[in-house]
Amino acid sequence: MAITFEHVPHPHIAARKKTGPPKTTDESVGFNGKIALALTTVVGTMWCAYAFAVLALIALPSAIKDGSLLAIIQWISQTFIQLVMLSVIMVGQNILGKASDKRAEMTYKDADATLEEAEQIQAHLKVQDAALNTMLDKVLALEAALTKAKAKP
Repeated sequence: MAITFEHVPHPHIAARKKTGPPKTTDESVGFNGKIALALTTVVGTMWCAYAFAVLALIALPSAIKDGSLLAIIQWISQTFIQLVMLSVIMVGQNILGKASDKRAEMTYKDADATLEEAEQIQAHLKVQDAALNTMLDKVLALEAALTKAKAKP
């Protein structure tokens, strides 16, 4: 009697080791996507938000000169908030995207470490199986010797 177990790693493990964790920079975007990424990169900066704020402030005297509350509210909502907040929100989204990539990388490394630990456990179990098989062989040999000794009167 022998203990036999053959560990068969999941096929996903080999594929995962080749690819690594997914990142936003790995995405294939084509020509239009490259243009959108370039514009997003430029508009999604605080410098662009400052430039939009200056641009919006150029129109402020006209809104104040009009004198109506509606004109000032329209300037605030349609000009200032839309121009400036667009860039500020994009900056925030860029920061969140980078943090998400870092979390994905950490999760990948954690999973890889767990896999390595599991592989070490498998190796340890193989050594234990070999030791148990050796002990079982000895027990069987002793049992056979005892049976043989009892059979001799």
